Amino acid sequence: MTAPLHEPTAEAAPSAAEEAVLAGSAEGKAVQGRSLGRIAWERLKRDKLALTGGVVVLVLIAIALLAPVITNLVGQDPETHHEDLIDPLFSTPKGSWGGISADHPFGVEPVNGRDVFARIVYGARISLLVGFLSALVAVVLGTILGVLAGYFGGWLDAIISRVMDGLLAFPQLLFIIALVSVMPNQMLGLTGTGVRIFVMILVIGFFGWPYVGRVVRGQTLSLREREYVEAARSLGAGRVYILFKELLPNLVAPIIVYTTMMIPTNILTEAALSFLGVGVKPPTASWGQMLSSAIDYYDSDPMYMVIPGLAIFITVLAFNLFGDGVRDALDPKGSR
Repeated sequence: MTAPLHEPTAEAAPSAAEEAVLAGSAEGKAVQGRSLGRIAWERLKRDKLALTGGVVVLVLIAIALLAPVITNLVGQDPETHHEDLIDPLFSTPKGSWGGISADHPFGVEPVNGRDVFARIVYGARISLLVGFLSALVAVVLGTILGVLAGYFGGWLDAIISRVMDGLLAFPQLLFIIALVSVMPNQMLGLTGTGVRIFVMILVIGFFGWPYVGRVVRGQTLSLREREYVEAARSLGAGRVYILFKELLPNLVAPIIVYTTMMIPTNILTEAALSFLGVGVKPPTASWGQMLSSAIDYYDSDPMYMVIPGLAIFITVLAFNLFGDGVRDALDPKGSR
């Protein structure tokens, strides 16, 4: 046999630096477990419209919470009258664009000259307060009754379902108008506007829970037949344990999605009630009440109608965009 022309060379051992790089790359390629919340957040981050809506929502919440600070920085108050800025002949603001100036960035109201910017900022408090708290009432009632109806079934499910059907067919807006109109001026330590806000929160939330209840009931009917629930039941888990440990954690996603969709609807309901004169009464600032007052001046001072209308539009649009993004992030198959 003839010898090989070239002797095989031994491979050089990797250096310490190369071993560190190889170890780092191996760790980087390792599959890391991710929670459902992290997966949903990564999906949500890719939705730029949803993130924009979420940022606007956070800004609106900050404006509502810091309303006194913001108006003090601007140097205006929602209740201060500026009759010197009103044309005595036409009762409209002097100047163009509704009296917009450096001191009054959104102009002033007709007749009394109150600062529109300050009233828009304080009006955000009323809209967001009613929107969030009435949604909270609806979610609590709807979750409790929906879970009970879906899990226990039988006569309890029949009763709760018929109640939901009746409330869904009830003329909510007419009932709220009738109820608020006959409410006393003092109740439970509240007076005037506080009573109206309290009644609106309770009534809007009460008539909103059947929508949440239907969603929760349907999800519970599906979840109670899953394998992990059967496994927990076979291991001797009681009904209370199954409800709170197996069912409710899996209902969080649809509840969050429906809550984000319900808040803008409640804001529109509050604005409609104030517009009709059965919601927040003057001098308390409310976007719907400002729109109602602007009807008489839409031709001579259109900005007084445009600004509160834009405030409602931007708020509702931001919540809807954010709600759509949350829905797609928590349930990506549902958007296809």
